[in-house]
Amino acid sequence: MRKFLSVMFVACMVMLTSSVFAQKTITIKGKVKFPYNRFNMEIVERQGFDKTVLDSCKVNADGTYEFKMKVNKPGVYTLDCQKWQSVQFWAEDEDLEINFRGEDTAKIKIKNPPYVYIKGGPNNEVMNLMNWDGYRGYQLMIGISQGVYRIPGIDDAAKQDVSGKFYDMLGDESRARARFLAEHYADRNSVLAVLPALRGEEDEALVEQVLARLEKVNPNYAPLLRFKADRAEAKAQKERLAEGKMAPEFSFPTPDGKKQLGPQDFKGKILVLDFWASWCGPCRAEIPHLKEAYKEYSNKGVVFFSVSIDKDDAAWRKAMKEENMPWAQVCAPKAGKDVMKQYQFSGIPYILVIDKEGRIVAKNLRGKALTDKLAELVSGKKKSVAMPAMGM
Repeated sequence: MRKFLSVMFVACMVMLTSSVFAQKTITIKGKVKFPYNRFNMEIVERQGFDKTVLDSCKVNADGTYEFKMKVNKPGVYTLDCQKWQSVQFWAEDEDLEINFRGEDTAKIKIKNPPYVYIKGGPNNEVMNLMNWDGYRGYQLMIGISQGVYRIPGIDDAAKQDVSGKFYDMLGDESRARARFLAEHYADRNSVLAVLPALRGEEDEALVEQVLARLEKVNPNYAPLLRFKADRAEAKAQKERLAEGKMAPEFSFPTPDGKKQLGPQDFKGKILVLDFWASWCGPCRAEIPHLKEAYKEYSNKGVVFFSVSIDKDDAAWRKAMKEENMPWAQVCAPKAGKDVMKQYQFSGIPYILVIDKEGRIVAKNLRGKALTDKLAELVSGKKKSVAMPAMGM
């Protein structure tokens, strides 16, 4: 109850102080070298999984564009360049110049846009560094995938395992650079855009230090209060989804539309809950391993259940036919936005194991980690999960 009241207090403070910020109008302008004229430029606000288009404009005949953005709430926004490129920027009191290359002019178009630099001020200097890290991480992931999957004489499962280890290394490197930015740019408001990358327990002290420094300068700064409220809610949600807690319930229609299914319908069995989509390469690459696990454990009290977050129903049905998965399937509405919030994941495949009582045993398992967990549960050598302690 105290945690709930604390979260609500911070949320109310955000609402009360939002009106204190004097609205500013900033200019965002630039040029698109190769315009993609079927779409407009858009300023987008993202809040969790929600997306709102705040303003849009056409690109002029000479490739230029310009926005006069009224900033009601300082913070991170996205400038989308004609559905071809995008960049995150900090909107507060800095006029910005952002130039884009635009549509690839090659005959065979590969949608892998170059890095976008923001000409602005101190707050967007931090955004440039953060965006560069994200850009390079993405390029390295592409390079690793191409390099590993071209190695001859290694089966797909081994390639996936090797790629996964490389991706983990890239994640560790990215978090190290985020720590550097948080430590050395704690005097910039836009450091709040960096802090979400610091999610580990080892980062808690650093995050608290940065927040304290910002709070000392401006204790009623609305983005700071909003970040603290979101952080408190995320922590509460993480606790609700901890191992040993009951898996959240949902019900979505099966492909034939004859019934609704959710994790609660599989109690009495060990459940492998798989979130995937037809367009997700790693998801499709994981399916053969899921089939192997199904073949080994489906007659040992384990059931499998896949939940697609496809937006395109036809694409989902086509992928199911191609993959021929012999277990229960449903497709989440609204491209999975609600269930992704409910289960707190942003990347797929996202695979959980749920015990016979409906409690979460393990999360984000792939490959051998999944079969090892199933072997442990089926053998009964270890208890699946201890019941969480009850508190007053």
